[in-house]
Formats: sequence, structure tokens, C-alpha cells
Amino acid sequence: MRTFVSAIATVLGILLAAVAVPAIWVDRNLVQEDGFVHLAAPLGKDSDFQRKLAAAAVGTIDTGSVPGFLSGLVEPMLEKAAESLTGLPGYPAAWEETLRRSHRLSFADPAANSRDGASASSLTLDVAPLVALGAEEISRTTRLPLDPPKQTLINVGQPTQREWTERLATYAPMGYVMAIGAVVALLLAFVAARRRWTVLFAAGLGGLALAGLWGLALQQGSARAQATDTGNAVANMFRDEFLAAAGKDFQSWITAAAVTGGVLAAAGIVTLFASRKRVRTSR
Repeated sequence: MRTFVSAIATVLGILLAAVAVPAIWVDRNLVQEDGFVHLAAPLGKDSDFQRKLAAAAVGTIDTGSVPGFLSGLVEPMLEKAAESLTGLPGYPAAWEETLRRSHRLSFADPAANSRDGASASSLTLDVAPLVALGAEEISRTTRLPLDPPKQTLINVGQPTQREWTERLATYAPMGYVMAIGAVVALLLAFVAARRRWTVLFAAGLGGLALAGLWGLALQQGSARAQATDTGNAVANMFRDEFLAAAGKDFQSWITAAAVTGGVLAAAGIVTLFASRKRVRTSR
């Protein structure tokens, strides 16, 4: 009976861990705003992405309030602002605010998005802070009044992906409960086992197997996401860069799981030989 309980608890612990670890990563790095900003912030340092994002942001500035005879002056200033936007002192703060606004749009309640006037039908990047920075720089150099919009939205996903963000926001926090359940199950398995080395060895093999499965799922998930064309060059670049950053970060978790699995499996083997040695010594 003890062996049966130990085996069931070990399998249950591994299954719970299989869901808990990705769920916790998603909650910390995607659902939580600070984690999302931390993960995506380095994208603003990519020179090619910076250039295209700045051009897209500055290109949305409304120059309708500028007198027609000054339009020839404004157009070169728009091009110059797009080139110099990323070098302005306020760019890092504007990029961070862009990420925070975008996260709130993508993970907030759809009803709240509707009240705020934002599109709730797809994943959205709000570059209004960058537009405001560019407009401020143009106004400063030309003395022309420019009124930047409160929102400048770029869709970076499909409606189905928006539905996934809502599900992630709902279910990802449950990963912590599952992690506690996995620990309790493995502890129960260890206490109930007649041969405790088997629990250590099985848990280690389970960790190695999970690391392999997570790695495979990461590759397939990234490939499927990259295969979806947003219809916008800037959005495609943001998607590709963000997927690369997310994949690199989760890969570190996979590596940690593989190392932990290897250590547990080795501990199980060491425990086996140690127990056999004690038996021989007692004889």
C-alpha cells in the first residue's frame, strides 16, 4: 500500500509541476505588468526596431493645426524627429510607459478597455508616449503647436490571441497553488516510500522529461506565433523580438529544471548505493 501511495503521489507531483512552472512564468513575466515591462524593456535598445518604431510613431503626429504655408517646414522636422527620437533623454521613460499602457490594454478587462476608448479585440501596442515625445521635440524646435493624441494604437496580434491573454490572466496565477500541491505530493511520496531512492530518481527523471517537453513546446509555440502575420512591419518586429526575449528567459527556467532533475536523479542513485552499503555493513 505504501508503495502504491508513493507511486501515485510521485506521478501527481510531476504532473502538477508540468503545469505549475510554465503558469508561474507566464504570471510573472506576462500577466504581471512589472514583469512584462522588465522582459520587453530591452527591445527598445534594438537599433533597427528603434528606428522603425520611431518612424511609425512620429508618422502619426497630426499636423492639421499647422498653417499650410509652413507644411514644407514641418515635413523635414518629422523626418528629423523620427531619426533623433531614440536619442532624446525622455525616450527610455516614454518606451517604458508605452509598454505599461500596452500591457494594460492587452490584459485589462475588455469592458474597461471599451470605456477607455481602446480596442479590446486584439493585442495592442499603444505608442502614444513616443508620439508625445516626438511632438514635444518638434514643437520645441519649430515653435509650432502640435497636439499629440491620447492613444496611438498598433495591433500586434489577432483576436484569438487576445482571447488567450484573457485566459492567461485568469488561470496563470493558479500555478502557485499547483506548485504547492506538487511539493506536498512529492513530500508525501518520499515519506510513504519503502525505498526512498526511487522517489528521488523518479522525480529527477520526471524533471528531465519535463525540461525536454517544455523546450519542445517553446519551439513549437514560438514558430506558430511567428507564422501569424499582423500586417504591420513594426508589429511583426515587436512580436519577433518579444518572442525571442521571452524564449530566452523561459529557457533559463528550463535549464534550471533540467539541472534540478539531474541532481535529484543523481541523489537517488547515491542514496541507493548508500543504502546497499549500509545493508552489507550490518551483515
